[in-house]
Amino acid sequence: MALTQRLEFRQSQSLVMTPQLMQAIKLLQLSNLDLTTFVEEELERNPLLERANDEASGGEAPAEAGQFSDSDGGHNDEPGGGPGEAFEPGQEEWMSKDLGTRAEIEQTLDTGLDNVFSEEPAEAAARNAQDAAPTTYTEWGGGASGDEDYNLEAFVAAEVTLGDHLAEQLSVAFTAPAQRMIGQYLIDLVDEAGYLPPDLGQAAERLGASQQEVEDVLAVLQKFDPPGVCARNLSECLAIQLRELDRYDPAMQALVEHLDLLAKRDIAGLRKVCGVDDEDIADMIGEIRRLNPKPGMKFGAARLQTMVPDVYVRPGPDGGWHVELNSDTLPRVLVNQTYYSELSKKIGKDGDKSYFTDALQNATWLVRALDQRARTILKVATEIVRQQDGFFTHGVAHLRPLNLKAVADAIQMHESTVSRVTANKYMATNRGTFELKYFFTASIASADGGEAHSAEAVRHHIKQLIDSEAPAAILSDDTIVERLRASGIDIARRTVAKYREAMRIPSSVQRRRDKQSALGNVLSTAMSDRSRNLEPA
Repeated sequence: MALTQRLEFRQSQSLVMTPQLMQAIKLLQLSNLDLTTFVEEELERNPLLERANDEASGGEAPAEAGQFSDSDGGHNDEPGGGPGEAFEPGQEEWMSKDLGTRAEIEQTLDTGLDNVFSEEPAEAAARNAQDAAPTTYTEWGGGASGDEDYNLEAFVAAEVTLGDHLAEQLSVAFTAPAQRMIGQYLIDLVDEAGYLPPDLGQAAERLGASQQEVEDVLAVLQKFDPPGVCARNLSECLAIQLRELDRYDPAMQALVEHLDLLAKRDIAGLRKVCGVDDEDIADMIGEIRRLNPKPGMKFGAARLQTMVPDVYVRPGPDGGWHVELNSDTLPRVLVNQTYYSELSKKIGKDGDKSYFTDALQNATWLVRALDQRARTILKVATEIVRQQDGFFTHGVAHLRPLNLKAVADAIQMHESTVSRVTANKYMATNRGTFELKYFFTASIASADGGEAHSAEAVRHHIKQLIDSEAPAAILSDDTIVERLRASGIDIARRTVAKYREAMRIPSSVQRRRDKQSALGNVLSTAMSDRSRNLEPA
């Protein structure tokens, strides 16, 4: 068989992660404060961008007349015949055509407009691109590709904050959505030292829950790591740590309740209150000093930012809910097309032409991306309010389980888009201000193709199986997987191991040893009692 050379033409379709598409994805997940910082940097960098509230100088028409709208009209100026005539059309033609036809724009920017600025129902192209893993340093958000812009800090993992650490434990500790919402609300009130406000009555009133429900959730939070967290005062913090060490006896309780005497160094008064001698009181004081009065300080401090809501939810006149964006958090920027039109008549150098062409494209895409971001946030927030209407009307007891897929299917978007929208976005409601992600719970696929199961429910099921196992038949992780699949829950063995470790449940080998040891102690105690009963009086 002879080897020959030949030319072939092949036509294929592919989605290119252009800088504009990457920028739109990046803007979607920024908080309003980070977005403001980003826009300010773009205003300094791009001469064709300007704030919407900037007034035009010299009697010129304001730049709003040229804001990329197909219906905007132009002025009856000359189309231009200067040195820049061959560069770009004149002002009148520019105002009427904007960047040209849709095909021309897509050819210039090397991507389709539907990738980012799609119509309401269709976002398929951008969906797939958002899920694709970045392949270069630039796509990871590190800036330009040049070596001089290489930023090593872009690869450093974020420091775990106290709130993040408590939130991870919260998802394991509670299965009911109402308790999870109360717990998340309390975690948001924890300061950097690990303390809660002394009075939690307002939390119960805001969430529409009883004071007892809040106290029950608080009792579980106070068992979280680090020991002493979620206390309301120093005495309670020390008491929690002493209970963890199994050292909270009546004498130590009396000492903790009279810390004012310890602060005054009134050793005689403490000895009298605790009912111990000098040696014991010295040992007790030593134990107190070894405790951590600020358990939250061991974690990285979160960057303090003012919580400005992105969405307002107010009761409507018809009994429903009115959802609107917070206009104060939306950057108002426009493309100064008048300035660009004047420059296009005078610029003669090819380098200058290329620079201002790129600046125009970047400015136009930024304005479009900001508009798309605002509409997407409003769409997602409206669907969340519709799904959680019971919570807003009656309180936390009517909070229903919700996952990203349910919202994504309802608004015809991808789950990754909804995930980006709900990150770092806040909603101000009649029950307080909440991050959008609080209304979601994770889900586990069903083995028989039915309705998905929440992660909290699966963890609860695993705990029930382990609690009910017999000492002679300890369940391994593989056995638990089989029983869960028999119940219609499709889950991997490593996921079972992860959930088990998160609930602080030891392995099957350790559980077998512990239960057999406990069983042996019970039998020996029973035999000892029986032998005493059989002894003659």
